[in-house]
Amino acid sequence: MNQDVIPPAARRWLSAIEPLGVRVEVVVVPEGSKTAEAAAAGIGCEVRHIVKSLVFEADGEPVVALVPGDRRVDTRLLADALGAARVSRADLAVVRAATGFAAGGTPPFGHARALRVVADLALDDSATLWIACGTPDTVGAVTHAELLAASSATVVALSS
Repeated sequence: MNQDVIPPAARRWLSAIEPLGVRVEVVVVPEGSKTAEAAAAGIGCEVRHIVKSLVFEADGEPVVALVPGDRRVDTRLLADALGAARVSRADLAVVRAATGFAAGGTPPFGHARALRVVADLALDDSATLWIACGTPDTVGAVTHAELLAASSATVVALSS
């Protein structure tokens, strides 16, 4: 894709992931991809193939949960997986400070600082998965193996 049409935050993310050894072609979804449903409609894939990168606070520490677009995180399962007493959704300021990106465009890896990442067992390991690339209107395709390797995610049951 022409780098001139890729938003600055997505270009910044592409630079951040270079050392990870994963190549992601950024696709701009004109209709936006702020929700999994909107992303799937814009790409033409199933909602379950969209990876939601959701930021939570576990005992005050930001963590990223990766779940299929058609599922919801069960915070009790997340707390158990993290060994945390308290888990809650991070507010927008925490999301941006921890990841370097706004909610709705948060990528699963390439964050502003090292974060603990957990991935749901329900992510489809046989299909192309679509991730946010730093803005609410950019996505990119990865394999399940690339997603887990680049994010250093621990795979656990997160959704019900």
